[in-house]
Formats: sequence, structure tokens, C-alpha cells
Amino acid sequence: MKNFLIVMTLVAVVSDYLLHPFYPQFFEARFGITDPELVGYYFAAICFMVMISFPFWAYISKKVTELNILIYTQLIAGILALCCYVTTSYLNFWIISLLMILFKGSYLLVYPYILKIITKKEHPKTIGLLSVVVHLGGILGAVIGGATVDFIDASYIFLIMALGDFIQMGMSAYLLKSKKYNTTKVSEPEVSSKQPTKMIPKGFILKIGLITMILYFSDFLIRPFFATYWESISTHNSKLVSGTIYAIPGFVALIALWINTKRKQTNNVWQQMVSILLIGITGLFLQGLSTEITVIIGRIIYGWAIFQGVVKFDVLLFKFSTPDSYAMDYSKVHFFQNLGVLLSSFSVGLLVDNHGLRIPFLVALGGFSITLLLYYLIFKVAPKLTSKQLVKS
Repeated sequence: MKNFLIVMTLVAVVSDYLLHPFYPQFFEARFGITDPELVGYYFAAICFMVMISFPFWAYISKKVTELNILIYTQLIAGILALCCYVTTSYLNFWIISLLMILFKGSYLLVYPYILKIITKKEHPKTIGLLSVVVHLGGILGAVIGGATVDFIDASYIFLIMALGDFIQMGMSAYLLKSKKYNTTKVSEPEVSSKQPTKMIPKGFILKIGLITMILYFSDFLIRPFFATYWESISTHNSKLVSGTIYAIPGFVALIALWINTKRKQTNNVWQQMVSILLIGITGLFLQGLSTEITVIIGRIIYGWAIFQGVVKFDVLLFKFSTPDSYAMDYSKVHFFQNLGVLLSSFSVGLLVDNHGLRIPFLVALGGFSITLLLYYLIFKVAPKLTSKQLVKS
């Protein structure tokens, strides 16, 4: 059942990422809007809806099973995507699309649900695989979205989104009705998960949330206008090429996952995380140099760093959580992460409008530096504990 759910996650992510690199182009083509601030505000509104939707669905999942929730929410999301396709009103598009995000966001329940039905020993590899699925979904979404914008029409993206939502609805219904899969199975808490309270860092969820909030702020700051930035420095005037360059970190994540499965786990996670953040800083610096070759190299280096960092933080989070609390704990950290995305969405339009397309990389570089500093200050007192917990995972 785990593999089936992973495929369902891939479908959800592809559907979610179709338009992400191309919102500036979409708003210009569909509504004649070219103001970067308005694009940034829309991104902020999306982030806000995800922030409130996931904790809401996580709370509902305490009373209604995840798959039952998904059947109805994805049906509604698909219908709203069809409404986005037909509407010609800018105001109506805002209202309908944000409602769509509210219901579509329920697919995030699949992540903690997968971890709930497997053992903790399987978590590191599964989290890495899920992270790759997100990156791969970003690749497919960007490429399919770019091809749709280039060769058909941006509005057709919402038809593909609706199809993805209906597929998720069908897969959820199949899992519930099929006798082949046991949807009531939940892994038993292992002895290692029953740590004495004193062994768990005080305010651990808050600390992970704050650190990853700044990490996600920095990561998402460079996304909305990356395709536009690339087109401004590149000789290739193609949305398909832009989408492919945008998706380079996803390709790198595939390689990183393969390497992670081959190499032995080390107990020096403290030094690893510091190195990862330094590598990310280097990648951001290279992307901001405004030449094709440095952007590509920087994209590769950055892709490695962001994949490794996100995976290790998630492993750490679920190590100290329990199956019954996975959805709520993850939703709390996810709230902080999306707060970072929300802040970046509010900022990016203003930054680009006033300082040009390079400024997101410079600000993101500063954000990674702050993340590194906070990580050092918060975890320097317990690097050995952190390392032991991760390596035992």
C-alpha cells in the first residue's frame, strides 16, 4: 500500500506544480496583469490557504480517516479547477482558485499517513523517497506546464489539474474498497520512539519550525521569478527550456536519493547539516551571477543541498513524534514552513519590482546564513543526541 500511496502523492504534486513557474506569464496572458507585486500577493494568498488548510484537515483526520477525507476534498478541488478554466474574471479567479487550494491541500495528509503505516526504521529512506517524489513531481509539473504554455494555452493547465484531482479521488476510493490493502493498519510504536521526555529537546517542534521557516522562506523566494530571470539572461526563448532549468534540483534529488541509499549512515549529522547549509549558500551565490553556466552549476549544487537539508529535518521531526501525533506535529511544522513561504511571497514581488530579478538570490543567501547560525545556536548543545537519534533511524 505504501507504493500505491507514493504514486498518489506523485499525481498530487504534479497537479499542484503545473503552474508554479509560470504564474507571471499566466497572469499576463489571461488577465493582462504584469505587475510583479500582484503576482507576489497571489503566491502569498496561496501560501496562506495551505497554512490554514493542512492543520484543519489534520484535525479532521482525528475523527475521519485520511482516505475518506481525500475522496470528497479532491472531488471538490477538481470541480473548482474546472471553474478556474472557464472563468474570465480576475476577481472570480482569485476566489475560486484559493478555494481550490483549500481542498487540494488535503493531499498533504498522505505524507504522515504513509509514515504511520510503516516502522520508524523505514522512515529515513521513505522520507528521502517522498522528497524525491516531490522533486520529480516538480519536474513533471514544470515540463508539462511549460509545454502547455508554449504549445497550447495556459488555461488548459487547469484541465490537467482537475484530471489529477479526480485521479486522486479514484485512487483513494479504490484503496478503501479493495480487499488487497488493509487501510486500518497502523505501525506499532517502537521501543526507541518511547524516549524519556528529558531526552527530547525542549520546544523541539517550535525549534524545528522556526529553523525550517527561514529555510523555506529562502528556498521559495527564488522560485516565482526564476523562469523570468532565466529568460532575461538566456539566449533560449522557450518556456520548455525555462521549466527544465527550473526543475534541475528535482533531477539532482533523484541522484542524491540513489547515493543516500548506497552509502552508510554516519553519526556525524551535526557536521553534515552545517556542510549542507554551506553548500546551499554556494549554490545560491552562483545562481545570482547572471550567466547561463553559473546558474546551471549553482542550480545543481543548490538542488543537492536543499534535498539533503529538508530530508534530515523531516527525519528529525518524525523521530521524536509518535504515529498518533504524526499528522498534527507535521502540520505544526508545516505551518511554520508555509509562514516562511508566505513571507517570501509577500516580499518577492516588492523586491523584484524595486531591485530587479537578481535580488531574490541575494536575500535567499542571507536567509541560508541565518538558518545556519540558528541551527548552530539551537543545536550546538546537543549535536551528539541529534546525531545518535538520526543514525538509529
